[in-house]
Amino acid sequence: MSTATKLWPGLLLGTLVAAACNRPAPDPPSSGLNAGATAGGGSAVPLSVRYQGWVNAGGIAPAGGEYKNPFAGDARVAEQGGKAFTAMNCDGCHGVGATGWVGPSLVDGRWRYGGSDGELFQSIYYGRPRGMPAFGGALSPDGIWGIVTWIRSTPPPADVPTEAWK
Repeated sequence: MSTATKLWPGLLLGTLVAAACNRPAPDPPSSGLNAGATAGGGSAVPLSVRYQGWVNAGGIAPAGGEYKNPFAGDARVAEQGGKAFTAMNCDGCHGVGATGWVGPSLVDGRWRYGGSDGELFQSIYYGRPRGMPAFGGALSPDGIWGIVTWIRSTPPPADVPTEAWK
């Protein structure tokens, strides 16, 4: 095998890596994203300060902003979101009325990954460790916002069965 033949795979891989480093950052889901806002559901700390110590892959900072529910308080969308919650079998883990079962309650006010509308959207869209699948490929952003709107419209139970989680 000649030297040029041995070097070819390494040159090809190097070219692909270099090309990948120069591509633009992907855009997050656009529905409900306020690109000029702050991170973390309305945090007062601007993104530029909050993430200045982070190293971004390829030197490209991800798009930032706050996810804002475009359907907040809309009863019709909340009703459709409740139907989607059942149709997507969310109640199979989170229980009837999202009061908790195998998965945690979504109406008791306790959140492992943040409880703002934007954080709920991200949990549904991207999934979370410990069993929450990503539904971003199965539901449109508007469909996910519908579920978030329904969760927000659901009253908390009179008796919360858990005190804390670990």
